[in-house]
Amino acid sequence: MQMRHDNGVSGSRGTVRATPTRGRTPTGRRGASMSQWNQVQQLEIKFLEQVDQFYDDNFPMEIRHLLAQWIENQDWEVASNNETMATILLQNLLIQLDEQLGRVSKEKNLLLIHNLKRIRKVLQGKFHGNPMHVAVVISNCLREERRILAAANMPVQGPLEKSLQSSSVSEKQRKVEHKVAAIKNSVQMTEQDTKYLEDLQDEFDYRYKTIQMMDQGDKNNALMNQEVLTLQEMLNSLDFKRKEALGKMTQIVEETDALVSSALTEELRDWKRRQQIACIGGPLHSGLDQLQNCFTLLAESLFQLRRQLEKLEEQSTKMTYEGDPIPLQRAHLLERVTFLIYNLFKKLLIKLPELNYQVKVKASIDKNVSTLSNRRFVLCGTHVKAMSIEESSNGSLSVEFRHLQPKEMKSCAGGKGNEGCHMVTEELHSITFETQICLYGLTIDLETSSLPVVMISNVSQLPNAWASIIWYNVSTSDSQNLVFFNNPPSATLSQLLEVMSWQFSSYVGRGLNSDQLNMLAEKLTVQSSYNDGHLTWAKFCKEHLPGKSFTFWTWLEAILDLIKKHILPLWIDGYVMGFVSKEKERLLLKDKMPGTFLLRFSESHLGGITFTWVDHSENGEVRFHSVEPYNKGRLSALPFADILRDYKVIMAENIPENPLKYLYPDIPKDKAFGKHYSSQPCEVSRPTERGDKGYVPSVFIPISTIRSDSTEPRSPSDLLPMSPSVYAVLRENLSPTTIETAMKSPYSAE
Repeated sequence: MQMRHDNGVSGSRGTVRATPTRGRTPTGRRGASMSQWNQVQQLEIKFLEQVDQFYDDNFPMEIRHLLAQWIENQDWEVASNNETMATILLQNLLIQLDEQLGRVSKEKNLLLIHNLKRIRKVLQGKFHGNPMHVAVVISNCLREERRILAAANMPVQGPLEKSLQSSSVSEKQRKVEHKVAAIKNSVQMTEQDTKYLEDLQDEFDYRYKTIQMMDQGDKNNALMNQEVLTLQEMLNSLDFKRKEALGKMTQIVEETDALVSSALTEELRDWKRRQQIACIGGPLHSGLDQLQNCFTLLAESLFQLRRQLEKLEEQSTKMTYEGDPIPLQRAHLLERVTFLIYNLFKKLLIKLPELNYQVKVKASIDKNVSTLSNRRFVLCGTHVKAMSIEESSNGSLSVEFRHLQPKEMKSCAGGKGNEGCHMVTEELHSITFETQICLYGLTIDLETSSLPVVMISNVSQLPNAWASIIWYNVSTSDSQNLVFFNNPPSATLSQLLEVMSWQFSSYVGRGLNSDQLNMLAEKLTVQSSYNDGHLTWAKFCKEHLPGKSFTFWTWLEAILDLIKKHILPLWIDGYVMGFVSKEKERLLLKDKMPGTFLLRFSESHLGGITFTWVDHSENGEVRFHSVEPYNKGRLSALPFADILRDYKVIMAENIPENPLKYLYPDIPKDKAFGKHYSSQPCEVSRPTERGDKGYVPSVFIPISTIRSDSTEPRSPSDLLPMSPSVYAVLRENLSPTTIETAMKSPYSAE
């Protein structure tokens, strides 16, 4: 029996489900760029070992390798919350697997054929009734690959990740596993002792009954006296062995108690902290399976010890004597063993598939909350489930509540004050699971709770709600501090910036380097270094940035959304410098070749990206030009890579030309972005050349004008619907001044 209650739970309108991550990860669509799996295979061995840890029978690495491109082209994140889509993807996965089976069958690769058939059978059996689970598993694996790839590109690890990957962690775990193995071995020894006692008692009983059956005359001879002496020696030996066995059992109980209350509890606490960090985009560390194995081995040993104590009771019932240690010690020892079993089950990490058990789980929300928050919720739907061994597969037992819906309870106080975004997103709630386990005649009642969750009623509250989850999990290891935001503590700036990088690595596939983090630190603290100091919750999420109408987190969240939806391949390839101030930008470009440009996120526009290029005036003066930021509206009309390819500038009397030649520092533009262009540039045709259905072909061309008295593009990023042929004729028959005048016309405005 295996029970795992994930502590990371997200609440959203209409659903309540467990999730270990931000709840959104990018798909693998990257155009013609190298697949994620190919990048993974090129990592150093220390990173490949991390990859190896999270591939198992739930999602075998063979499938990841054979179906790499297909897997990366599916949106597993969306499917993990959509049963219909998950069902279709699971069916398609099995179809893809069948196609691979057909291919390898032709190649007569017997080993691979055998493995693929086995994997297909396991996948179909395990996920047929729960297709969303396979979507969660694959989504998490892809996310962890991206995190490892991002970590491999980072110059140094942050303080949080360093603490989680301490070498002492694995050393402690090895010591725990050694102690567990020693306890199991000791129980095996007491099993032999119990069997020896049983045999010894049977022999004593046989000899004793034999004497009892002798005639009275025979009882007085020397042989009889010798038999009596032998019986006395056997009784002494039996007494000694009973005391010895009970002494060994007592020692086992004490060692188990000490191990559970110290090392194992500490290991579990550390794992829960690592899970907290994983919930906000941090590394997914292995270790739960090892912990489960330790708890299971101890539980098996304790159940075996319990059976041995029952056998001792049977032996004592059959034969007892004055000073018999079994009646004196067995009851107390059994009580301690039962108590230890109860404590182990409280961890919900026991896997005992051979037991005939029943488990009943009840989910509730705000169970232990009185007036800690402004709003109270109840769960509507089937919130009690009973599971038995017949419903279990592969020895694992999980309880999933798919159709629970949180419903807000009406408050007598009323009022609209609690509808404010910050008030709502700073309210913490808790999902409680009450579990009753019946096995071996024991009834064990347990209660466990999720990490705090935030309940939102509108998608617009999601960014601030996620900020609350980040701040909570960075700042405290307490899993149930529902009044945390009554007085939120400050966070270490270095840790917070590390978590910001995790948002980028987990959500958009590439973390932030030290230069990018320095820029964020300067924006938050007006400091050039982020190694020291603290940041307040208000500064992070509530107070507007100087001179702006939005907070730091709102600005950063909008950039994440922009990357995910519009420039993801460019970001993953590392072509977007992104976080660089205007001052640093000019410092970087001033000594570069004319036409060198870089891409950065706008500091004044939410979710905007711009590019700045350098050129020289006729007298050799260095000039910088920055286009007005492109937002998601413009990028929905034309891909950003195409904008960079087709962008034109009209300056003074010059003909329109693309000023963008080299991506900083000196990468030819087409070499950097060529694989991301949506199509090749259209050949310029005459107006007499007709396209489809008699129409002249048309394309969107991004054009800016720069007046002679300004270095800034005028009306930048205007997208003029002009066919290539018309544009070519204009260039041949009109002067640049005339074209510029036409562009100033109100009819050419957006």
